[in-house]
Amino acid sequence: MSVPAELNYTSEHEWVAIADGVATIGITAYAAEALGDIVYVELPESGATVAAGETCGEVESTKSVSDLYAPVSGEVVDINQAAVDEPELIGTDSYGQGWLFKVELTEDPSDLLTPEQYTQLTEGEG
Repeated sequence: MSVPAELNYTSEHEWVAIADGVATIGITAYAAEALGDIVYVELPESGATVAAGETCGEVESTKSVSDLYAPVSGEVVDINQAAVDEPELIGTDSYGQGWLFKVELTEDPSDLLTPEQYTQLTEGEG
């Protein structure tokens, strides 16, 4: 399973790409594969404030419902309406068109995992 080197990760299987103080967030291919066919996603609303580590939505598959955790703190500035309308994008293009939401950071994220750390975590769960 590929783990893009340019991203950071969480132990809850979210990925984070930070550029110019804005974090783009999605779930990893590992999580999408574990979930199976994703049929519904609930995201925080634009303008909402999220706190790192707190629940901010959910992802529902044919197998289960999983909480979505905010990997960073800040204000939601954009959501991916395409992923809401077509949740299967999350499973088929986790790191591209399947991104979930964007957050304008209010503090530097401190406990994100490096790609190497995330690879070790998922190998331990495999």
